[in-house]
Amino acid sequence: MLPRKGAVMSKYKHSVTLDVSKCKGCTNCIKRCPTEAIRVRDGHAIILEERCIDCGECIRTCPYQAKKATYDKFESFENYKYKIALPAPALYGQFDELDDVDYILTALLECGFDAVFEVSRAAEIVTEYTRRYMKNTDFEKPLISSACPAIVRLTTLRFPYLKDNLLPILPPIEYAAMLARKEAKHAHPELTDDDICVLFISPCPAKVSYVKNPLGVSKSAVTGAVSVNDFYFKLRSKRKEIVDPLPLSKTGIIGLNWAGSGGEATSLLSDKYLAADGIENCIKVLDEIENGTLGTLDFVELNACTGGCVGGTLNVENPFIAKARLRSLRKYLPISRNRVAENAEIPDEALWSATISTDKSETLSENRITAIAKMAEIEAIYKELPHLDCGSCGAPNCHALAEDIVKGVADMEDCLIKLRRDMEQQNK
Repeated sequence: MLPRKGAVMSKYKHSVTLDVSKCKGCTNCIKRCPTEAIRVRDGHAIILEERCIDCGECIRTCPYQAKKATYDKFESFENYKYKIALPAPALYGQFDELDDVDYILTALLECGFDAVFEVSRAAEIVTEYTRRYMKNTDFEKPLISSACPAIVRLTTLRFPYLKDNLLPILPPIEYAAMLARKEAKHAHPELTDDDICVLFISPCPAKVSYVKNPLGVSKSAVTGAVSVNDFYFKLRSKRKEIVDPLPLSKTGIIGLNWAGSGGEATSLLSDKYLAADGIENCIKVLDEIENGTLGTLDFVELNACTGGCVGGTLNVENPFIAKARLRSLRKYLPISRNRVAENAEIPDEALWSATISTDKSETLSENRITAIAKMAEIEAIYKELPHLDCGSCGAPNCHALAEDIVKGVADMEDCLIKLRRDMEQQNK
Protein backbone atom coordinates (compact mmCIF):
# COMPACT_ATOMS: atom_id res chain seq x y z
CA MET A 1 0.00 0.00 0.00
CA LEU A 2 1.34 3.42 -0.92
CA PRO A 3 0.46 6.75 0.69
CA ARG A 4 -0.48 9.63 -1.55
CA LYS A 5 2.18 12.22 -2.18
CA GLY A 6 2.36 14.67 0.68
CA ALA A 7 0.15 12.56 2.96
CA VAL A 8 0.89 11.89 6.59
CA MET A 9 1.47 8.19 7.11
CA SER A 10 -1.49 6.55 8.78
CA LYS A 11 -1.01 4.84 12.15
CA TYR A 12 -3.66 2.34 11.12
CA LYS A 13 -2.17 -1.03 10.16
CA HIS A 14 -3.95 -2.30 7.06
CA SER A 15 -4.49 -5.82 5.79
CA VAL A 16 -5.49 -4.83 2.24
CA THR A 17 -2.38 -4.33 0.11
CA LEU A 18 -1.50 -3.56 -3.49
CA ASP A 19 0.87 -5.49 -5.75
CA VAL A 20 2.03 -2.75 -8.12
CA SER A 21 3.58 -5.28 -10.50
CA LYS A 22 0.13 -6.74 -11.26
CA CYS A 23 -1.75 -3.45 -11.49
CA LYS A 24 -2.65 -2.35 -15.03
CA GLY A 25 -3.95 1.08 -14.06
CA CYS A 26 -7.58 0.33 -14.90
CA THR A 27 -10.30 2.26 -13.08
CA ASN A 28 -12.37 -0.64 -11.74
CA CYS A 29 -11.19 -0.25 -8.16
CA ILE A 30 -11.47 3.54 -7.93
CA LYS A 31 -15.13 3.36 -8.99
CA ARG A 32 -16.06 0.79 -6.35
CA CYS A 33 -14.08 1.98 -3.33
CA PRO A 34 -16.68 3.24 -0.80
CA THR A 35 -14.36 5.79 0.80
CA GLU A 36 -12.65 7.07 -2.38
CA ALA A 37 -9.37 5.69 -1.03
CA ILE A 38 -7.84 4.74 -4.39
CA ARG A 39 -6.28 6.84 -7.14
CA VAL A 40 -4.51 5.88 -10.36
CA ARG A 41 -1.23 7.71 -10.71
CA ASP A 42 1.74 7.00 -13.02
CA GLY A 43 -0.03 4.06 -14.60
CA HIS A 44 -0.99 2.16 -11.46
CA ALA A 45 -3.25 2.43 -8.45
CA ILE A 46 -2.26 3.83 -5.08
CA ILE A 47 -4.21 3.31 -1.88
CA LEU A 48 -4.65 6.30 0.42
CA GLU A 49 -4.00 4.66 3.78
CA GLU A 50 -5.83 7.29 5.79
CA ARG A 51 -9.07 6.57 3.91
CA CYS A 52 -8.96 2.77 3.52
CA ILE A 53 -11.35 0.76 5.74
CA ASP A 54 -10.10 -2.70 4.60
CA CYS A 55 -13.57 -3.69 3.40
CA GLY A 56 -12.06 -5.77 0.57
CA GLU A 57 -14.24 -4.28 -2.15
CA CYS A 58 -11.16 -3.59 -4.30
CA ILE A 59 -10.10 -7.22 -3.93
CA ARG A 60 -13.44 -8.34 -5.35
CA THR A 61 -13.31 -5.79 -8.16
CA CYS A 62 -9.72 -6.03 -9.41
CA PRO A 63 -9.58 -8.25 -12.54
CA TYR A 64 -5.79 -8.59 -12.26
CA GLN A 65 -5.64 -9.68 -8.60
CA ALA A 66 -3.41 -6.72 -7.80
CA LYS A 67 -5.24 -6.16 -4.51
CA LYS A 68 -4.88 -8.81 -1.85
CA ALA A 69 -5.30 -9.31 1.87
CA THR A 70 -2.37 -10.05 4.13
CA TYR A 71 -2.87 -12.21 7.21
CA ASP A 72 -0.89 -14.28 9.67
CA LYS A 73 0.42 -17.77 9.04
CA PHE A 74 -0.22 -20.53 11.57
CA GLU A 75 3.45 -21.56 11.46
CA SER A 76 4.47 -18.16 12.85
CA PHE A 77 2.97 -19.07 16.24
CA GLU A 78 4.51 -22.50 16.75
CA ASN A 79 6.58 -21.37 19.74
CA TYR A 80 3.52 -20.70 21.90
CA LYS A 81 2.82 -23.38 24.51
CA TYR A 82 -0.96 -23.32 24.07
CA LYS A 83 -2.77 -22.40 20.86
CA ILE A 84 -6.51 -21.68 20.77
CA ALA A 85 -8.54 -21.49 17.56
CA LEU A 86 -11.36 -18.96 17.27
CA PRO A 87 -13.45 -20.18 14.31
CA ALA A 88 -15.88 -17.63 12.88
CA PRO A 89 -19.38 -19.07 12.33
CA ALA A 90 -18.97 -18.35 8.61
CA LEU A 91 -16.28 -21.08 8.53
CA TYR A 92 -18.87 -23.86 8.84
CA GLY A 93 -20.71 -22.72 5.72
CA GLN A 94 -17.66 -23.43 3.57
CA PHE A 95 -18.06 -27.21 3.75
CA ASP A 96 -20.60 -29.29 1.86
CA GLU A 97 -22.51 -32.19 3.41
CA LEU A 98 -21.61 -31.06 6.91
CA ASP A 99 -24.22 -32.11 9.44
CA ASP A 100 -22.21 -31.62 12.61
CA VAL A 101 -19.98 -28.66 13.50
CA ASP A 102 -17.92 -30.95 15.73
CA TYR A 103 -16.21 -32.41 12.66
CA ILE A 104 -14.69 -29.00 11.87
CA LEU A 105 -13.80 -28.26 15.50
CA THR A 106 -12.12 -31.65 15.89
CA ALA A 107 -10.28 -31.09 12.59
CA LEU A 108 -8.89 -27.83 14.02
CA LEU A 109 -7.35 -29.80 16.88
CA GLU A 110 -5.89 -32.23 14.35
CA CYS A 111 -4.32 -29.23 12.56
CA GLY A 112 -2.27 -28.37 15.64
CA PHE A 113 -4.48 -26.33 17.94
CA ASP A 114 -4.70 -27.26 21.61
CA ALA A 115 -8.24 -25.95 22.06
CA VAL A 116 -11.09 -24.29 20.21
CA PHE A 117 -13.50 -21.59 21.31
CA GLU A 118 -16.33 -20.78 18.93
CA VAL A 119 -16.87 -17.09 18.22
CA SER A 120 -20.56 -17.97 17.94
CA ARG A 121 -20.56 -18.77 21.68
CA ALA A 122 -19.49 -15.21 22.44
CA ALA A 123 -22.01 -13.93 19.87
CA GLU A 124 -24.85 -15.46 21.85
CA ILE A 125 -23.64 -13.75 25.03
CA VAL A 126 -23.19 -10.42 23.21
CA THR A 127 -26.78 -10.78 21.95
CA GLU A 128 -28.00 -11.10 25.55
CA TYR A 129 -25.95 -8.09 26.65
CA THR A 130 -27.25 -6.02 23.73
CA ARG A 131 -30.85 -6.77 24.69
CA ARG A 132 -30.18 -5.61 28.24
CA TYR A 133 -28.28 -2.54 27.08
CA MET A 134 -31.21 -1.49 24.91
CA LYS A 135 -33.67 -2.18 27.72
CA ASN A 136 -31.83 -0.41 30.52
CA THR A 137 -29.89 2.38 28.79
CA ASP A 138 -30.96 5.71 27.36
CA PHE A 139 -29.07 5.41 24.09
CA GLU A 140 -28.84 7.35 20.84
CA LYS A 141 -31.31 5.84 18.37
CA PRO A 142 -30.82 3.93 16.28
CA LEU A 143 -28.10 1.89 17.92
CA ILE A 144 -25.60 0.76 15.26
CA SER A 145 -23.96 -2.65 15.61
CA SER A 146 -20.20 -2.47 16.17
CA ALA A 147 -19.54 -6.10 15.17
CA CYS A 148 -18.24 -5.28 11.66
CA PRO A 149 -14.94 -3.38 11.99
CA ALA A 150 -15.22 -2.04 8.43
CA ILE A 151 -18.52 -0.37 9.35
CA VAL A 152 -17.07 1.09 12.57
CA ARG A 153 -14.12 2.56 10.67
CA LEU A 154 -16.44 3.79 7.91
CA THR A 155 -18.53 5.56 10.55
CA THR A 156 -15.54 7.26 12.15
CA LEU A 157 -14.22 8.38 8.75
CA ARG A 158 -17.34 9.45 6.86
CA PHE A 159 -20.05 9.77 9.50
CA PRO A 160 -18.27 11.04 12.65
CA TYR A 161 -21.49 12.53 14.03
CA LEU A 162 -22.87 8.97 14.34
CA LYS A 163 -20.03 7.78 16.55
CA ASP A 164 -22.24 7.94 19.66
CA ASN A 165 -24.76 5.63 17.94
CA LEU A 166 -22.28 2.74 17.87
CA LEU A 167 -23.01 -0.10 20.29
CA PRO A 168 -20.30 0.13 23.02
CA ILE A 169 -20.15 -3.64 23.60
CA LEU A 170 -17.13 -5.65 22.52
CA PRO A 171 -17.58 -7.56 19.25
CA PRO A 172 -17.83 -11.38 19.51
CA ILE A 173 -14.27 -11.87 18.20
CA GLU A 174 -12.84 -9.88 21.13
CA TYR A 175 -15.12 -11.27 23.81
CA ALA A 176 -14.50 -14.82 22.57
CA ALA A 177 -10.73 -14.30 22.88
CA MET A 178 -11.11 -13.00 26.45
CA LEU A 179 -13.29 -15.93 27.48
CA ALA A 180 -11.01 -18.43 25.71
CA ARG A 181 -8.00 -17.18 27.65
CA LYS A 182 -9.93 -17.46 30.93
CA GLU A 183 -10.97 -21.04 30.17
CA ALA A 184 -7.43 -22.01 29.22
CA LYS A 185 -5.90 -20.61 32.42
CA HIS A 186 -8.63 -22.23 34.54
CA ALA A 187 -7.96 -25.64 32.95
CA HIS A 188 -4.17 -25.12 32.96
CA PRO A 189 -3.16 -22.89 35.91
CA GLU A 190 0.48 -23.19 34.94
CA LEU A 191 -0.13 -21.11 31.80
CA THR A 192 0.37 -17.36 31.61
CA ASP A 193 -1.05 -14.95 29.05
CA ASP A 194 2.29 -14.98 27.26
CA ASP A 195 2.08 -18.77 26.88
CA ILE A 196 -1.33 -18.59 25.19
CA CYS A 197 -1.87 -17.84 21.53
CA VAL A 198 -5.42 -17.05 20.39
CA LEU A 199 -5.84 -17.20 16.60
CA PHE A 200 -8.96 -15.99 14.86
CA ILE A 201 -9.88 -17.77 11.61
CA SER A 202 -11.06 -14.77 9.66
CA PRO A 203 -13.50 -14.56 6.74
CA CYS A 204 -12.51 -11.00 5.80
CA PRO A 205 -9.57 -8.54 5.79
CA ALA A 206 -11.39 -6.05 8.04
CA LYS A 207 -11.28 -8.48 10.95
CA VAL A 208 -7.62 -9.19 10.27
CA SER A 209 -7.03 -5.44 10.57
CA TYR A 210 -9.11 -5.37 13.75
CA VAL A 211 -6.56 -7.55 15.53
CA LYS A 212 -3.84 -4.98 14.73
CA ASN A 213 -6.14 -2.00 15.36
CA PRO A 214 -8.62 -3.07 18.05
CA LEU A 215 -11.79 -1.06 18.56
CA GLY A 216 -13.05 -0.36 22.07
CA VAL A 217 -9.98 -1.85 23.76
CA SER A 218 -6.40 -0.62 23.94
CA LYS A 219 -5.00 -4.08 23.15
CA SER A 220 -6.79 -7.05 21.63
CA ALA A 221 -6.92 -10.41 23.41
CA VAL A 222 -6.54 -11.98 19.95
CA THR A 223 -2.92 -12.81 19.14
CA GLY A 224 -3.30 -13.06 15.38
CA ALA A 225 -5.63 -13.80 12.49
CA VAL A 226 -5.31 -16.51 9.86
CA SER A 227 -7.66 -16.74 6.88
CA VAL A 228 -10.48 -19.15 6.17
CA ASN A 229 -9.15 -19.87 2.67
CA ASP A 230 -5.68 -20.64 4.06
CA PHE A 231 -7.07 -23.26 6.45
CA TYR A 232 -9.86 -24.61 4.25
CA PHE A 233 -7.95 -27.38 2.48
CA LYS A 234 -6.21 -28.51 5.67
CA LEU A 235 -9.55 -28.77 7.43
CA ARG A 236 -11.22 -30.54 4.52
CA SER A 237 -8.44 -33.14 4.48
CA LYS A 238 -8.51 -33.72 8.25
CA ARG A 239 -12.30 -33.87 8.29
CA LYS A 240 -12.30 -36.91 5.97
CA GLU A 241 -10.15 -38.82 8.46
CA ILE A 242 -12.44 -38.19 11.45
CA VAL A 243 -14.86 -41.00 12.30
CA ASP A 244 -16.03 -39.98 15.78
CA PRO A 245 -15.70 -36.21 16.33
CA LEU A 246 -15.24 -34.86 19.84
CA PRO A 247 -18.32 -33.17 21.37
CA LEU A 248 -16.82 -29.66 21.29
CA SER A 249 -19.54 -27.37 19.96
CA LYS A 250 -21.32 -25.19 22.51
CA THR A 251 -23.34 -22.93 20.26
CA GLY A 252 -26.94 -22.70 19.15
CA ILE A 253 -29.04 -21.17 16.40
CA ILE A 254 -28.43 -17.59 17.50
CA GLY A 255 -24.66 -18.00 17.32
CA LEU A 256 -24.70 -19.53 13.85
CA ASN A 257 -27.10 -16.83 12.63
CA TRP A 258 -24.42 -14.19 13.16
CA ALA A 259 -22.63 -15.51 10.04
CA GLY A 260 -25.31 -14.02 7.79
CA SER A 261 -26.88 -10.61 7.41
CA GLY A 262 -29.75 -10.03 9.84
CA GLY A 263 -28.62 -12.76 12.23
CA GLU A 264 -27.65 -10.34 14.97
CA ALA A 265 -30.64 -8.02 14.65
CA THR A 266 -33.33 -10.70 14.49
CA SER A 267 -32.08 -12.24 17.75
CA LEU A 268 -32.79 -9.06 19.73
CA LEU A 269 -36.53 -9.78 19.98
CA SER A 270 -37.44 -6.35 18.62
CA ASP A 271 -39.24 -5.51 15.39
CA LYS A 272 -37.79 -1.99 15.24
CA TYR A 273 -34.63 -2.96 13.43
CA LEU A 274 -33.00 -2.77 10.03
CA ALA A 275 -30.35 -5.08 8.58
CA ALA A 276 -28.35 -4.16 5.46
CA ASP A 277 -25.38 -5.78 3.77
CA GLY A 278 -23.04 -4.74 0.98
CA ILE A 279 -20.92 -1.66 1.57
CA GLU A 280 -22.85 0.61 -0.82
CA ASN A 281 -26.17 -0.27 0.84
CA CYS A 282 -24.63 0.37 4.25
CA ILE A 283 -23.48 3.83 3.18
CA LYS A 284 -27.02 4.66 2.02
CA VAL A 285 -28.39 3.61 5.41
CA LEU A 286 -25.79 5.67 7.30
CA ASP A 287 -26.61 8.64 5.08
CA GLU A 288 -30.28 8.35 6.00
CA ILE A 289 -29.52 8.00 9.70
CA GLU A 290 -27.35 11.12 9.56
CA ASN A 291 -30.05 13.03 7.67
CA GLY A 292 -32.74 11.87 10.10
CA THR A 293 -34.90 10.36 7.34
CA LEU A 294 -34.79 6.72 8.38
CA GLY A 295 -37.65 6.75 10.84
CA THR A 296 -37.86 5.45 14.40
CA LEU A 297 -35.64 2.39 14.68
CA ASP A 298 -33.99 0.95 17.77
CA PHE A 299 -31.23 -1.06 16.12
CA VAL A 300 -29.36 -1.14 12.82
CA GLU A 301 -27.15 -4.06 11.77
CA LEU A 302 -24.75 -3.28 8.94
CA ASN A 303 -22.40 -5.75 7.24
CA ALA A 304 -19.85 -4.48 4.72
CA CYS A 305 -19.82 -7.81 2.87
CA THR A 306 -22.73 -9.00 0.75
CA GLY A 307 -24.65 -11.61 2.70
CA GLY A 308 -22.82 -10.79 5.92
CA CYS A 309 -19.63 -12.53 7.10
CA VAL A 310 -20.27 -15.41 4.70
CA GLY A 311 -19.52 -12.91 1.93
CA GLY A 312 -16.01 -12.07 3.16
CA THR A 313 -13.24 -12.12 0.57
CA LEU A 314 -11.18 -14.61 2.60
CA ASN A 315 -13.85 -17.30 2.28
CA VAL A 316 -13.86 -19.93 -0.47
CA GLU A 317 -17.56 -20.52 -1.01
CA ASN A 318 -20.31 -18.48 -2.66
CA PRO A 319 -21.99 -16.54 0.19
CA PHE A 320 -25.50 -17.65 -0.72
CA ILE A 321 -24.51 -21.31 -0.81
CA ALA A 322 -22.71 -20.90 2.51
CA LYS A 323 -25.78 -19.28 4.04
CA ALA A 324 -27.98 -22.16 2.84
CA ARG A 325 -25.61 -24.66 4.41
CA LEU A 326 -25.76 -22.84 7.73
CA ARG A 327 -29.56 -22.96 7.63
CA SER A 328 -29.31 -26.73 7.26
CA LEU A 329 -26.79 -27.00 10.11
CA ARG A 330 -28.94 -25.21 12.65
CA LYS A 331 -32.04 -27.39 12.15
CA TYR A 332 -31.52 -29.52 15.22
CA LEU A 333 -29.81 -26.98 17.47
CA PRO A 334 -31.30 -25.23 20.50
CA ILE A 335 -31.97 -21.50 20.26
CA SER A 336 -28.94 -20.70 22.41
CA ARG A 337 -26.46 -22.63 24.53
CA ASN A 338 -24.96 -19.59 26.21
CA ARG A 339 -27.31 -18.00 28.68
CA VAL A 340 -26.65 -15.09 31.00
CA ALA A 341 -28.04 -15.03 34.53
CA GLU A 342 -31.40 -13.31 34.65
CA ASN A 343 -31.22 -9.67 35.78
CA ALA A 344 -27.41 -9.79 35.73
CA GLU A 345 -25.77 -6.53 34.74
CA ILE A 346 -23.46 -6.26 31.76
CA PRO A 347 -19.94 -6.82 33.11
CA ASP A 348 -17.39 -4.07 32.57
CA GLU A 349 -15.16 -6.50 30.69
CA ALA A 350 -17.81 -6.76 27.95
CA LEU A 351 -17.98 -2.99 27.41
CA TRP A 352 -15.62 -0.72 25.53
CA SER A 353 -12.75 0.35 27.73
CA ALA A 354 -11.12 2.64 25.16
CA THR A 355 -12.65 5.56 23.29
CA ILE A 356 -13.10 5.25 19.55
CA SER A 357 -11.89 8.49 18.03
CA THR A 358 -12.83 9.97 14.69
CA ASP A 359 -10.09 10.26 12.08
CA LYS A 360 -9.18 13.88 11.22
CA SER A 361 -6.44 13.04 8.71
CA GLU A 362 -8.69 14.03 5.81
CA THR A 363 -9.76 17.43 7.10
CA LEU A 364 -8.88 20.27 4.72
CA SER A 365 -7.39 22.33 7.52
CA GLU A 366 -7.30 22.49 11.31
CA ASN A 367 -8.25 26.13 10.93
CA ARG A 368 -11.99 26.43 10.35
CA ILE A 369 -11.78 29.58 8.20
CA THR A 370 -9.06 28.04 6.01
CA ALA A 371 -11.11 24.85 5.64
CA ILE A 372 -14.18 26.84 4.53
CA ALA A 373 -12.08 28.73 1.99
CA LYS A 374 -10.71 25.47 0.60
CA MET A 375 -14.23 24.02 0.37
CA ALA A 376 -15.27 27.03 -1.69
CA GLU A 377 -12.22 26.55 -3.89
CA ILE A 378 -13.13 22.88 -4.41
CA GLU A 379 -16.65 23.80 -5.47
CA ALA A 380 -15.35 26.44 -7.88
CA ILE A 381 -12.99 23.94 -9.54
CA TYR A 382 -15.73 21.32 -9.60
CA LYS A 383 -17.95 23.66 -11.64
CA GLU A 384 -15.26 23.83 -14.34
CA LEU A 385 -15.04 20.04 -14.62
CA PRO A 386 -17.30 18.04 -16.99
CA HIS A 387 -19.23 16.17 -14.24
CA LEU A 388 -18.94 12.88 -16.15
CA ASP A 389 -17.19 10.99 -13.33
CA CYS A 390 -15.39 8.88 -15.95
CA GLY A 391 -12.32 8.13 -13.81
CA SER A 392 -9.86 8.80 -16.63
CA CYS A 393 -8.09 11.35 -14.43
CA GLY A 394 -7.27 8.67 -11.89
CA ALA A 395 -9.78 9.94 -9.31
CA PRO A 396 -13.14 8.23 -8.69
CA ASN A 397 -15.20 11.27 -9.71
CA CYS A 398 -14.94 14.93 -10.65
CA HIS A 399 -15.51 16.16 -7.11
CA ALA A 400 -12.68 13.96 -5.81
CA LEU A 401 -10.40 15.38 -8.52
CA ALA A 402 -11.31 18.92 -7.47
CA GLU A 403 -10.43 18.04 -3.89
CA ASP A 404 -7.11 16.49 -4.99
CA ILE A 405 -6.29 19.67 -6.96
CA VAL A 406 -6.88 21.86 -3.91
CA LYS A 407 -4.72 19.52 -1.82
CA GLY A 408 -1.95 19.86 -4.36
CA VAL A 409 -1.77 16.19 -5.42
CA ALA A 410 -3.43 16.62 -8.85
CA ASP A 411 -3.69 19.22 -11.63
CA MET A 412 -6.53 20.51 -13.77
CA GLU A 413 -4.72 19.01 -16.78
CA ASP A 414 -5.37 15.55 -15.34
CA CYS A 415 -8.92 15.87 -16.66
CA LEU A 416 -8.47 14.61 -20.21
CA ILE A 417 -11.97 15.59 -21.27
CA LYS A 418 -11.56 19.22 -20.16
CA LEU A 419 -8.08 19.30 -21.68
CA ARG A 420 -9.48 18.11 -25.03
CA ARG A 421 -12.33 20.63 -24.91
CA ASP A 422 -9.91 23.46 -24.13
CA MET A 423 -7.71 22.44 -27.06
CA GLU A 424 -10.71 22.34 -29.38
CA GLN A 425 -11.70 25.83 -28.26
CA GLN A 426 -8.17 27.11 -28.91
CA ASN A 427 -8.13 25.59 -32.41
CA LYS A 428 -11.36 27.27 -33.47
